Amino acid sequence: MSEAKARPRPPIESGCPDGFRNLHPMMRKHYGNWDYHEDPQPGVLKHVAYGGDAVYTVKAATQRILDVFTLRTLCDIGDKYADGHVHFTLRSNLEFFVTEEARVQPLIGALENAGFAVGGTKNSVTSISHTQGWLHCDIPGTDASGVVKAMMDELIDEFKNWNMPNRVHITTSCCQINCGGQGDIAINVQHTKPPKINHDLVANVCERPSVVARCPVAAIRPAVVNGKPSLEVDEKKCICCGACYPPCPPMQINDAEHTKLAIWVGGNHSNARSKPTFQKLVAAGIPNNPPRWPEATAIVKNILHTYKNDAKDWERISDWIERIGWTRFFELTGLPFTKFHIDNWRGARNSLNASTHVRF
Repeated sequence: MSEAKARPRPPIESGCPDGFRNLHPMMRKHYGNWDYHEDPQPGVLKHVAYGGDAVYTVKAATQRILDVFTLRTLCDIGDKYADGHVHFTLRSNLEFFVTEEARVQPLIGALENAGFAVGGTKNSVTSISHTQGWLHCDIPGTDASGVVKAMMDELIDEFKNWNMPNRVHITTSCCQINCGGQGDIAINVQHTKPPKINHDLVANVCERPSVVARCPVAAIRPAVVNGKPSLEVDEKKCICCGACYPPCPPMQINDAEHTKLAIWVGGNHSNARSKPTFQKLVAAGIPNNPPRWPEATAIVKNILHTYKNDAKDWERISDWIERIGWTRFFELTGLPFTKFHIDNWRGARNSLNASTHVRF
């Protein structure tokens, strides 16, 4: 009589699955009971529990958008050289865990032989976090993952070594809504013209009330054009964010000439050593120039080089700029300062004052 088949796991209809069952046994055993951690070498962390047990974490960079072949390669390395437990970080690095120091170097060797860089810990440039670009999103003005690939090819040494004053987080966003988030350096799309409307298609494609409601600055209103229901944009109000494009593709905002990149610096979510900070615009109108984006990459490398040479040990970029001032920042980096860098926008004053954390 053949063995009864194992019953499939019941589906989880809501909420996240229990993460503890996927933790490495050593981490489950000492969860919340760690004594200290060390950084033995770039890309490796050592956590030591109060009882003396240790677990080593090896961090490898991935291209984030992973194919099945790459996933299987990484999982095979984890099964052969680690304990079969892996963890994806926020920036899509992959972490492997071992409990013996002697197993660390063979694991690193296997990863590097397969083409994966090991690093991104301590005072290094971490993998760039990015939005999905053309792969998943319906609004992108550029391909964020392409920008990441081009820049990380140039910054691979800063990822693999400890040669920065402190940790550097870089983010990219493929639209001005910026779901890429804040970072020490952020590369965001900058649309410079309001959307062009194909009035012949709006009535058949767009649900006009939804499009009107989608605009964050109330710049869109219903209209009748050539006898057909359509939409119109108040260009004095429009901030060229592109939020209207997903619910209404006839409102085309992407443009080879007028869609640019902008670079922002100084963003920081953490309040461990200094207060959280908003990022500030430092370069605008940068050509959106695939496939290598050389202009944007050169500016980011220049900012990192200046920060590396002038910052004190363990200063984040926001701390460094706060110490030297924005005037000195523009002098050191050689970036032009224009009227567009002056922070005089007050459109969100009412909504920001509704928060318990931000008052002005």
